[in-house]
Amino acid sequence: MTSATRGDHPYPIRPVSSEEFDAFHTVDTHAFHGSPLTAEERQLVVSHLEFDRSLAAFDGATPVGTAGAYTFQLTVPGSVSLAAAGVTWVSVLPSHRRRGVLSSMMRRQLADIRDRGEPLAVLWASESVIYSRYGYGRAMWHADLTLYRGEGTLARTAPSDGGLRMRLVEPAAAIPELAKVYDAVLPSRPGFIARTESWWQRTVYDPPDRRHGTSPLHCVLAEDDDGPRGYALYSAVSRWDSDTSLPDSALHVREMVAADAAASAALSADLLSRDLTAEFRLRGRPVDDPLLYQLADPRRARPRLKDALWMRIIDVPGALARRRYSAPADVILQVRDDLLPANAGLWRLTTGEAAPDGSGLAATCGPASSSAAPDVVLDVTQLGAAYLGGTTLGALAGAGLVAEGRPGAVRQLSAALSWDPAPWCPVNF
Repeated sequence: MTSATRGDHPYPIRPVSSEEFDAFHTVDTHAFHGSPLTAEERQLVVSHLEFDRSLAAFDGATPVGTAGAYTFQLTVPGSVSLAAAGVTWVSVLPSHRRRGVLSSMMRRQLADIRDRGEPLAVLWASESVIYSRYGYGRAMWHADLTLYRGEGTLARTAPSDGGLRMRLVEPAAAIPELAKVYDAVLPSRPGFIARTESWWQRTVYDPPDRRHGTSPLHCVLAEDDDGPRGYALYSAVSRWDSDTSLPDSALHVREMVAADAAASAALSADLLSRDLTAEFRLRGRPVDDPLLYQLADPRRARPRLKDALWMRIIDVPGALARRRYSAPADVILQVRDDLLPANAGLWRLTTGEAAPDGSGLAATCGPASSSAAPDVVLDVTQLGAAYLGGTTLGALAGAGLVAEGRPGAVRQLSAALSWDPAPWCPVNF
């Protein structure tokens, strides 16, 4: 039993009931400067919340801290789907900061995820300085792109439309078609999270009071006779320069997913050539977005890098053995983990033969001899950062965060962990 669950803890932690949701949400509202939910929003949020995974720290009868998790299936390198906890709702009342509430909740949550047998936990970090303390590493990077009128011309080398047609559809009514495209990409893109029907409803949810001056959400499909091959969800801000009478509208792409290069090019060409539009913003794109290679002048995309999904490995040998690898490796890892001691120690990771389906090299991972000399020494935080292949182990070693015990071992393991395509997660939770 942890100190977070003992009765003598100053802020005991337990799951909340559905009747306690409003008090649970109040903590989040204060911490994130939010607003009360409308009845419709409350119904949507409650329908997603997994109450048995929604923890609160209590001061008497009042929740003062919260931490929740969603049950996800996450794609990892090698077209493998693993159970992962999608950590969310992490907040502490301003009146109870700096009292250990957050630390006790995070420790309790990690223990709960371990006990559920989930090898991974992932989250979007509200502040990048918080979660490395609990073993989360920056596993993914996204790019924000901004282009202006006339800058979206595609290069002559970009693929032709291949007979694709563009069709405007109502987002909510088109969910089955969007899901067909998304599910076609899901197995090949690390970081993708399988979407249920309720998550699709959340994706296209578009109440007027949350638009911040933009139009209603729109959707365009790229399709052929066999069905949809790509889609984009977007909205726009209608603006005119009153002095010149020139159009000055801005188009915001919320999500764009394409099953192939031709669909990507067709969607980009359509969106970036919209009339009356002076600015085009594409947020949260993968760092290897095809658009960066299909534009006639890729500098005009003005990519701005930012951290995206953070990864926490809950079960080191289980997680390492269940993804695939890009190159051979036979290394002994010395892993540090102060919060989950079962992860700490010496582990031998050994890759085997390449799979005939091209999904990479399978591997085994188990305890190494206690007398073995480690090839690579690292914290579980850095292992999580490198797990999806989006942050290279070599870069972490260059920053002094990973130590090498055998010459060449970091390079070998870094090459094995790397992956193509880059990880990307369109689902923000």
